[in-house]
Amino acid sequence: MILYNLCCSADHVFEAWFKDSAAFDEQAVAGEILCPVCGNASVAKAPMAPRIVKGGDSGDDRGEESGPGPQTYTNTKATEMRRMLTELRRHVEENSDYVGDNFAEEARKIHYGETEERNIYGEATEDQAEELTEEGVKVGRIPWLPRTDS
Repeated sequence: MILYNLCCSADHVFEAWFKDSAAFDEQAVAGEILCPVCGNASVAKAPMAPRIVKGGDSGDDRGEESGPGPQTYTNTKATEMRRMLTELRRHVEENSDYVGDNFAEEARKIHYGETEERNIYGEATEDQAEELTEEGVKVGRIPWLPRTDS
């Protein structure tokens, strides 16, 4: 197993374990590694310093930074965020209708009273989401974690 510090394109830094370097490369190319903060799949290895433990000090697990730069998240925090996002996904799937790529069209129909009001989820481009917001349609973006585990 190998532990990498990773960074998404929004500069969130987090850690993830992989079977080996090839496993990281395969999952990164497939877009299977998501930032636990924002759900961004544009992830790369962050610069790492070797971990040197002196005496019995194992460091602390609070995820606090010692200087300026992006926030670092420990495995404990990342695991908790992942658990919460997995629970959110389960809740949305159980309580909403999946409309796929027709999300923007269906959201408009509901907003303008052309179809029954109901909870929906699906895919929308950044432009579609922005247009819906400008029209007054209430939408939210959710970082959708894949069902596979890193």
